[in-house]
Amino acid sequence: MSSGQPKRVVSLLPAATEVVFALGCGDHLVGVSHECDFPAEARERPVVTRARFRSNGSSGEIDRAVRASLLAGKPLYELDTDLLLSLQPDLLLVQETCAVCALPAHDVRRALSEGGLAVDVVPLHAHDLPGVLADIERVAIALGRSDAGRALVARLEEEFDGVRRVTARARYRPRVLCLEWLDPPMVAGNWVPSLVEIAGGRPLLAEPGRPSVTVSWADVSEASPEVVLLMPCGFSLERTLAELDEFPRPPEWHSLVAVQCGRVYAVDGNAYFNRPGPRILESLKILAGLTQPGLCARWLPEGNWARIES
Repeated sequence: MSSGQPKRVVSLLPAATEVVFALGCGDHLVGVSHECDFPAEARERPVVTRARFRSNGSSGEIDRAVRASLLAGKPLYELDTDLLLSLQPDLLLVQETCAVCALPAHDVRRALSEGGLAVDVVPLHAHDLPGVLADIERVAIALGRSDAGRALVARLEEEFDGVRRVTARARYRPRVLCLEWLDPPMVAGNWVPSLVEIAGGRPLLAEPGRPSVTVSWADVSEASPEVVLLMPCGFSLERTLAELDEFPRPPEWHSLVAVQCGRVYAVDGNAYFNRPGPRILESLKILAGLTQPGLCARWLPEGNWARIES
């Protein structure tokens, strides 16, 4: 970075943290959110946020806790303002995509104003795949690394095109349902439907650029998915598998085509699909490998997915 660029960066969004490191600016990161866990160096930074609900419960318990907090007008996350102010950041990366997923930008701005700290606040608000790439460039510009940001985006776009060329040869595009929550079922929206399309599938109950939506299991049954990917927001693969061990199958479950054909998969939503950062490429390749295994199985990494037996 040049002398006129930020020297002390705090990121309150895991995807932004990954971008900072991908652009070679990790040494300037002085603080992170409680969810910033990649790369490993990010875990060594001071943590300035925490969840105010029990985030280690089941999906049903978390859903009820979040809804109760929102109904009562209580914040879901808490900012350690004293710690943040002590870090003296000159750049703060925040999000404006989802009030449930991370600390909202307006809460951060209010805390900074009350603390009398003048900081350049850069909000990220990706709602679709182009928005993910635009946010990467936005972070790069804020860091004074515009060229590196453009190069990273160009590489990702080239890789996307490579996957698209392979899946274009598919003779059949299966109906794919991506669930980012289990209880109640919530269909992944935003950038995920575009990933499904590039991966050679037809996204169900979701459209590119539209928010994730809560549905019923009757809706799922009626959509008749041929492939189901379970990617609960904030859940690792291991946690998703543990959740499924205790998850009571709804009456419609065993009649689903995907269940009958053995094409229900758990993936690491927290590391990949829920996180609009550089690893969006890995998300796409996992999707392609599971959607079009005859063409794309070579892209499936070990340890990042699991077949779910009925």
